[in-house]
Amino acid sequence: MDGDKHSSIGCHVMEEDDDDDFGSDEWDEMEDECPIMTDCFFCAKTFRNVEAAVSHCSKDHSFDLAKLKEKHNMDCYSFIKMVNYLRTVRPLCEQVLSLHISEVPPWTDNKYLTPVNREDPWLMFDFEDLEEAPALPSTDIPTTGYHVNAEDGRVTLSELHFAELQRTIQTLNAQIKDKDEAISQLMSEMQRMKVTLGEVVVGTTGAGGDNLLNQHVADIRLEDDEEYFNTYAHFGIHHEMLSDTVRTESYRDALCRNSATIAGKTVLDLGCGTGILSMFAAQAGASRVIAVDQSDIIYHAMDIVRENGLNDRIMLVKGRIEDTELPEAKVDVIVSEWMGYFLLFEAMLDSVIHARDKHLRPGGLLLPNRCSMSLVAVADPGKHAEMLGFWSNVYGFKMSSLRGDVVREPRTCVVPPDSVATTAAQLCVLDLLTVGPDCMDFSSDFTLVASRETQLTALVGYFDVFFDLPNAISFSTSPTSKPTHWKQTVFFIPEPIYVKQGEVIQGNLVCQRNRKEVRSLIVTITLGSMKQRYLLS
Repeated sequence: MDGDKHSSIGCHVMEEDDDDDFGSDEWDEMEDECPIMTDCFFCAKTFRNVEAAVSHCSKDHSFDLAKLKEKHNMDCYSFIKMVNYLRTVRPLCEQVLSLHISEVPPWTDNKYLTPVNREDPWLMFDFEDLEEAPALPSTDIPTTGYHVNAEDGRVTLSELHFAELQRTIQTLNAQIKDKDEAISQLMSEMQRMKVTLGEVVVGTTGAGGDNLLNQHVADIRLEDDEEYFNTYAHFGIHHEMLSDTVRTESYRDALCRNSATIAGKTVLDLGCGTGILSMFAAQAGASRVIAVDQSDIIYHAMDIVRENGLNDRIMLVKGRIEDTELPEAKVDVIVSEWMGYFLLFEAMLDSVIHARDKHLRPGGLLLPNRCSMSLVAVADPGKHAEMLGFWSNVYGFKMSSLRGDVVREPRTCVVPPDSVATTAAQLCVLDLLTVGPDCMDFSSDFTLVASRETQLTALVGYFDVFFDLPNAISFSTSPTSKPTHWKQTVFFIPEPIYVKQGEVIQGNLVCQRNRKEVRSLIVTITLGSMKQRYLLS
């Protein structure tokens, strides 16, 4: 806006007319006959002049212009913009008063220089000459906005001051809570140090060691999982999962093709993410869906559910299932996409088991209800040379010491189907209605049969998922199936193994939860004379 337009809606009273035809008495008489009434910003009351409206706003709404001017360092133009903002947006008084001193007021946009009503008396108010009321004498109690009753000496707080005190109390309570959590975390770390020391000194093994591990898993705190949950807060990982048609359509078909089974049921969506499974469940006829997720993605899920008009049937709860009270203690169906790489990596199955034991009604459904893990050998000399042979000659230098680290770290990738060189061997089957947290620790012998003469360069782990329903649904992450975002887990063999067609290869795989990082796995594979330890982390 240019300067002329500014002056037309300035804060000062109208300039005196050079025409002397009207005397002051006649002007006052005309003003009395047709006064321009001043409307309150926050209620329906009107006043004969701005000063009365200012007094009303201060007394009845705690809307003190002088304090607001000082708080936000406002000038004449800021006041004009605020007036037009209040006339345009019509916010609650509490919304304006609750703005923190560090916040940029919403009326700073220059679009609010354009008056809603050019004859609005508020625009004629002499804002720049407005002064802060004299402060009350200093005491131990903040004096802003209170009055002392002369009869009994009691202190009466204004609404503004009461709100300020409430915010101060909330801030202090939050600080106390943070300190308590920090102390609790330190105590937990001390306990873990004691456990670790006991393992080193005593050498805990056998059944006692298993009990210790289970206790360690049970003691995982939310703070320990913060990084894990944060990885699911970014939209990128959800884009990847939702784009996985094998995964997403399998869950959709399991729910929607079995609507007769889901209709009228209460469903718990554990680890709901964007809420896609919750919406499938609602689409299938669920009477109520409780969607739980600790990640901040749940705030987007709330918007998504509202956007699709399903907020009357889907209730979203932010929290970790182990630490959260649900609005309904028992549910009919639990649906969860909990599977990680090599099925068990990330240990989200622990949360599913907890939810099953605490919240699933007897005879209820767990979807999926069954999973299996399998192993196959592949021949891919090019990939083996790229990953392991590389370190034998790096610009003329040997870096073979790094080769062992590369072997120990399994690779997650899509394995070419034509590289598969043996039959598959099933390692285990998990019935999710009966398994316990110890299912992550298992040992399995396996037998593979070579499908051709070649050199085996790696073993590949994958899993299959089953929804055993009237209209059964299943999918596989096998190298010979359509690729998924889980891909496959590749365990490189340090030195390729030569095999002939039809040759039988026997081995053993031991899977263990990592004691130091319980969401990761330690896998030990024995294949003939080779024994190699791998870490999935």
